[in-house]
Amino acid sequence: MTTQTVEAPRSAAAARRSTNWEKWGWIYMRASGLVLVVLVFGHLFINLIAGEGGVKAIDFGFVAGKWASPFWQVYDTLLLWLALVHGSNGMRTIVNDYVASPTVRRVLLGALVVSSAVLLLLGTLVVWTFDPCPAGAPADLLPSFCPAG
Repeated sequence: MTTQTVEAPRSAAAARRSTNWEKWGWIYMRASGLVLVVLVFGHLFINLIAGEGGVKAIDFGFVAGKWASPFWQVYDTLLLWLALVHGSNGMRTIVNDYVASPTVRRVLLGALVVSSAVLLLLGTLVVWTFDPCPAGAPADLLPSFCPAG
């Protein structure tokens, strides 16, 4: 009878370094997943059940009114960051587990970092710089709740 040895996963080499990033990534996934469940169900409850009219009531004015409050800006930014980093970390794990070529792995991980950073930056900018009534805009293009200027 012959015995076979199973190769250690590539992530095992990373675990031997002084800082175990794989362990911290694993812990982040569990903690962020737990917080995301609360944030997502809170988001769905507020937007679909607590409001009047359900999904039909969600329009430009609804978002403008919601993002006028710093609480909702922080809430939505936290939801964006946790969800995007959680998903990116999951994709990083998949790439590390299934891509054998170091060059292809490096390219995919680089693309993942760049795309995640761009999405985080753009999403955060949208939430924090959203102005439904920009100064100097033509009155016919402004929503009905904006004072005509």
